[in-house]
Amino acid sequence: MSEHPIPLGGSCSARFDSVRELLAAKLESGEDLGASFAVNIDGEMVVDLWGGWADEARTVPWTENTITNVFSTTKTMTALAALVLVDRGELDLDANVAAYWPEFAARGKAGIKVRQLLSHTSGVSGWDQPVTIDDVYDFDKSTAMLAAQAPWWEPG
Repeated sequence: MSEHPIPLGGSCSARFDSVRELLAAKLESGEDLGASFAVNIDGEMVVDLWGGWADEARTVPWTENTITNVFSTTKTMTALAALVLVDRGELDLDANVAAYWPEFAARGKAGIKVRQLLSHTSGVSGWDQPVTIDDVYDFDKSTAMLAAQAPWWEPG
């Protein structure tokens, strides 16, 4: 049990009370210091919860506006989006990436499969030169930089 009461805010539809209970339990046990969790179903926000602490000293409550690093969470969404395309027959995991993005074939990347790119076995795990946040948000520049570089290791 925490020596500080755990703040928990937001809203949650009654049918998702178990989500509120789970978040509260994880915060109370100390398994998570602070967290936000939201679920939108067909345009309706059914879960919008936040709680815990934004600092290790447990002096700053986690609020609906707490900013946090999300690190690798986009990997899950990218995989989900890719698998939706696979299900629709619009993406083949065993096709060469260059079948969809011809410029990617440069510098020894012609045989890299979509599956390898998604499973981080392509040899291309980032940019081989420093990039700025502006570079990342510049689609043409960031994709051209990736297309122009060689793999860091033998794909596979």
